Amino acid sequence: MQKNITSLSALNWDDLKFFLEVARTRKASSAANRLAVDYTTVSRRISSLETSLGTLLFEKSRNNGFILTAEGQRLLGAAESIESTLHLACEQVSGSGVALSGHVRMGCTEGFGSFFITPQLSHFTDTYPAISVDILPLPHFISLSKREADIVIALERPEHGPYVCCKLCDYSLRLYATQDYLDNHAPILRTEDLADHPFISYVDDLAFSSELLYLSNLLPGAHATLRSTSVIAQYVAALQGRALAILPCFLAAQDSRLLPMLESEVDITRQFWMYCREDLRKLKRITLLWDYIREATERNQGFLLGEADRMTFVD
Repeated sequence: MQKNITSLSALNWDDLKFFLEVARTRKASSAANRLAVDYTTVSRRISSLETSLGTLLFEKSRNNGFILTAEGQRLLGAAESIESTLHLACEQVSGSGVALSGHVRMGCTEGFGSFFITPQLSHFTDTYPAISVDILPLPHFISLSKREADIVIALERPEHGPYVCCKLCDYSLRLYATQDYLDNHAPILRTEDLADHPFISYVDDLAFSSELLYLSNLLPGAHATLRSTSVIAQYVAALQGRALAILPCFLAAQDSRLLPMLESEVDITRQFWMYCREDLRKLKRITLLWDYIREATERNQGFLLGEADRMTFVD
């Protein structure tokens, strides 16, 4: 017990900042870049923290970087709670000037992030210029537990974890083709006609969510001549006029080169969910962005469901 007391009394709390960055990035060099220090400073701070606590926090691997030990995993949860509590305390003590500033990182699915969230966020930063925002529109799952983002918009709600979650919106997907494709291929008058047409689709075994596998549900055995893990790549490929593609309306409806086909028969609905850690939800900058995105999607329900071809913005 005496050893623990001595270790805590010698602890430099600032070392926890370095610990958190290394735990999140798994690389001392990446942590150094984010903290604007050199590599040796990060290594020295981690060694200092491990010495103070009398335990090993990371296993170091040439291939995998800094991997948390069991003790490091336990410290991570406590350190993140300390970090969030400190941020909240600063907001409460410092007043509205600090509360309306800071940095937020938002992760989102690739198509929605690029074609809807990014334009909306450009208007958000006009309204709140002291809040900087990173947008990560990626074709894979984004982890809150690793603090890859502060807020995540995903196709599925998290099954468990210390998260605040809400259904953000429904959105529609439809079948699209270019006029050039239609002029050079057999007519499409009904769903049965699709069996004779090539498609652009996802790589089934690499799709990060089963919610993306709508082609196989719509048309089992459909002939996909080109597949990609990226919906933006599918969109660009569809514009070449060589195949059909099922695309989100918020992406394709803005482009007059793409024409919706069989609208009454092929109308797929999916959902987006927005969530963040419970301890971050109380931060003013998180609340402002969360509420802004919710209002933006509410105003654009028609656009997201394919009933309008232009989005609107929050005043």
